[in-house]
Amino acid sequence: MAGMVTISEIECLDGVHRIGIATLDNTASLNALTYDMLVQLNDQLIKWQDDPHVTCVVLTGAGEKAFCAGGDVRAMYHVMHNESKEKIVEFCTDYFSLEYECDYLIHTYNKPIIGWGEGIVMGGGMGLFMGTSHKVVTTTSRLAMPEINIGLYPDVGGTWFLSQIDPQVGLFLGLTGSMVNSSDAVTIGLADWLLLEEQYPTLLDELKRLQWGKEDAKELVTALLQLMEEQVIDSKPTTQICPYLDQIEEACKGFDLNAIAQRIMAIEGNSQWIENAKQTFAAGSPITAHICFRQVKEYHSLPLADCFRLELSLSVRSALLGEFKEGVRSRLIDRDGEPNWMFNSVSEVDEDVIDTLFTSLWADDEHPLADLGEQTLGQ
Repeated sequence: MAGMVTISEIECLDGVHRIGIATLDNTASLNALTYDMLVQLNDQLIKWQDDPHVTCVVLTGAGEKAFCAGGDVRAMYHVMHNESKEKIVEFCTDYFSLEYECDYLIHTYNKPIIGWGEGIVMGGGMGLFMGTSHKVVTTTSRLAMPEINIGLYPDVGGTWFLSQIDPQVGLFLGLTGSMVNSSDAVTIGLADWLLLEEQYPTLLDELKRLQWGKEDAKELVTALLQLMEEQVIDSKPTTQICPYLDQIEEACKGFDLNAIAQRIMAIEGNSQWIENAKQTFAAGSPITAHICFRQVKEYHSLPLADCFRLELSLSVRSALLGEFKEGVRSRLIDRDGEPNWMFNSVSEVDEDVIDTLFTSLWADDEHPLADLGEQTLGQ
């Protein structure tokens, strides 16, 4: 998979400051993240963080279709399908470690990062987007964590951000892979601002004009986006999730996944959106459902760095298990839409399998992400 991150800078009118722009450019694959793209992005963000003249960063995607549709799961499939266990562990540890380090850097960045989430924002794209300090969606935005379709789970910090919004809604999104539009993304807390696609050039132009250095940078960006959003009140897409929020809240309460599954399938409504949610959940990986359930119900208070440490081991173990490989095969390689999941339903899943997935591959001091943040698993 080809791909690169296009780097540019805009000089501000004060003659001192600059705006950094990182554009994910892999349009043939909806800007999916290759390993090399992650290297580029991570290195550039570190450079900008250390440059006192760069006062703000904009993270966007090339083209109009997508911000980023996810990680390079095709490359992972070929490794999982053709290589030894040792090679699978090595490849996936390297890829996911870098991806999560980049996500964490964005979450903890010392300057405002505007995530311009136009078009599709899914999976690995959500990992980048949710870390930005100012999350902007447009009328074409579609946000989702659809890993239940491929037998993975909501990673890239999903343990964290699906619990930061209403946890019942977060669980529902993880279990159903539901895609939400920009109005709903703002309503449920997955995005901060809703602008029009054509306002992007205006945003860059206005960023050049701000009085950087005289006020808090993040507050300046917030004030600008608030002003720009006031112009699009009449252009917001019709809500899809709001009519079902009460039922979703009720369905996803409690600690019995089998009961939750039954209540989700019993949600009343005749919209295509809720039907798609039910169908995806019913056809998705039962193992993914169990992982997501534990993420939100048992690890909701885990510090951010610990979430990424937990997820790294989960992701590598998922690559070894076979469910992830089978999901990618069915969905993206053979495209037969008939995955042969390890278990036929949520109720049939062996909890020992899930326990093993949640068992770390490494001792705390040997963990590849041991130096991430200040917290460590086990404290």
